[in-house]
Amino acid sequence: MLAFANVKNYVLMMSEDKNICEGDALKMTKISGADAMFQVMYDWDIDHVFGFPGGSFDSGMNAVHNWKDKIKFIEVRHEEAGALAASAEYKLTGKLGVCFGSAGPGAAHLFNGLYDAKFDKTPMVAIVANVPTSRQDIDFFQAFDEDKWFLNASVWCRQPKTADQIPVIMDEAIRQAYARKGPAVVIIPKDFGWQNIDDNFRVNYNAHVKDNYPAPTKTSVEDAVKLLKEAKNPVMYYGLGAKGAGDEIKEFAEKFKAPLLTSYLGKGIVEDDFPAYMGTIGRIGPKPAQEVQNYTDLVVWVGNNSPFSILWFPKNAKVIQIDVDPAKFGKRHKTDVSMLADAKKALRAIIDAGEERRESPLYKAAIADRENWDAWQTSFKDSDESPVRPEPIWDVINKEAADNAVFAVDVGNVNVDHCRLLKLHDDQKWTTSGLHATMGYGAPAALTAATVYPDREVWQLAGDGGFAMMNQELLTMARYNMHVLNIVFTNETLGYIQAEQEDESNQPLSGVILPDNDWAKVAEGMNVKGVTVRTKKEFEAAVKEWKKMDGPMLIDVKYTHEMPYSTELNTLDDPAFVKKYQAEDLKPFSYFAEKYGLEADAASGASQHEETEPEPAPDTVSGASQH
Repeated sequence: MLAFANVKNYVLMMSEDKNICEGDALKMTKISGADAMFQVMYDWDIDHVFGFPGGSFDSGMNAVHNWKDKIKFIEVRHEEAGALAASAEYKLTGKLGVCFGSAGPGAAHLFNGLYDAKFDKTPMVAIVANVPTSRQDIDFFQAFDEDKWFLNASVWCRQPKTADQIPVIMDEAIRQAYARKGPAVVIIPKDFGWQNIDDNFRVNYNAHVKDNYPAPTKTSVEDAVKLLKEAKNPVMYYGLGAKGAGDEIKEFAEKFKAPLLTSYLGKGIVEDDFPAYMGTIGRIGPKPAQEVQNYTDLVVWVGNNSPFSILWFPKNAKVIQIDVDPAKFGKRHKTDVSMLADAKKALRAIIDAGEERRESPLYKAAIADRENWDAWQTSFKDSDESPVRPEPIWDVINKEAADNAVFAVDVGNVNVDHCRLLKLHDDQKWTTSGLHATMGYGAPAALTAATVYPDREVWQLAGDGGFAMMNQELLTMARYNMHVLNIVFTNETLGYIQAEQEDESNQPLSGVILPDNDWAKVAEGMNVKGVTVRTKKEFEAAVKEWKKMDGPMLIDVKYTHEMPYSTELNTLDDPAFVKKYQAEDLKPFSYFAEKYGLEADAASGASQHEETEPEPAPDTVSGASQH
């Protein structure tokens, strides 16, 4: 942090004019504290900010006006939307987002977005207004101890002691957000924002470098190759930490004949149609991923810290773990080889050093299992059931979405359909609220996508439950004429919670039923074109209409009330289960295991795992978001 005790020497050092005189230094240009803060943002190449005005942030709004030609202000209709939008920005671009809120309720509304960023390790900066310093700590209007409140919701939180510190604190907030991978909070008292200070601070933006993680050690590569050679049925399990290593992951799978499994946030690193890709393990994922993980004897665990992974894989399976954070090693499963290294570099080293394997029984069974699952899903793509099934609608999305489309995915059963049915490819991007799993994420994330990628298609995918929480941001889309397609899957229930109550806690449905709503009419009332559809043909026509028009549109899809196939139960030997999910054409994994000679014994660990694990009790502690 820079000190300002000797302003004269600092000015002499930073000035391009080597002959600046002492008299000139004393005549230094003045700038308000708020404008100095915006100067720092501009110097960090930040060109927009999300927020909502308030009296305690009047100085900030004055700076918004002064900087309007350089920093675009996206005025959201709720501060929570601004915070979620800022969190989404790094997830989509690798560049932090900035939001602000006024003192009191405006500040309190930021918390959900801050926790989303903290849970998903997303750099962002939140500027929080405070009452004037002379009104703090005396029970003043809209005043509370903001620094104490925001400490837990951030990775770094500061309130400057003087107005002169504002640009320094703002610069440090950006640095700390990037360094600590999370939200930083800057608290600005109202009087400090208006005070004039010397305009002498400039950031050293060019000193900021991208992450550059190490290569693996020779010993760790040798140990990993040895385990791969000895294994009978290896798999790879990767997460968001493997982003950028998609080519190496596919080459690894092909050379070592390893089925690919992911956390939900790992979706899209490898295109969904890659044959060895089984999908996401867990409740939201497809049947093959859930089944294959039970039979492995070696897991190559790459950049993945899913909390639910403690529930998966045989306990005696060996693990090669690749991560850049030493705190992750052995956290979710016993680890045999720890590789503190970049995923791309580590996988390349193993590929180059290892011997090609023949197809294992597990690999053959996995490929066949996935083919059976894909064929089963595809068989419904032209279904004329009413209300419409998911497969026909998602078939249209797959066909119509541009190769560089951006998907803003809300939270709920939409995650199940997105995980299983959206076939990501090329330069398509997507984002959701991962570990925090907050409903209402879709609309704010769509604002971000439309702001940072104005020339791309932006699709918001949301259930009626999640969309109801942030639907007011249609006003923001209309105001800025954002080309966003908002798809609301109206199934009249909080489906994800309904499935939990039915399949896990086995209780009567309670609090999950939603009234049907005319979301198209709501959209029209917010200056957004709205369309209601009930069939694949109607949906396809509406999508084509949006692709030709300017600005936002909403399609209210009157969706099936049936729940997605339960991979948690997955009891294909039960006629009632088969009938419920129309699963007559699905085969249990045991069929493929027997066909390809996959032994459920010590070779895979499967039978030992199954025998030693008691029947699970109803899940009362893990929460709703097993993604």
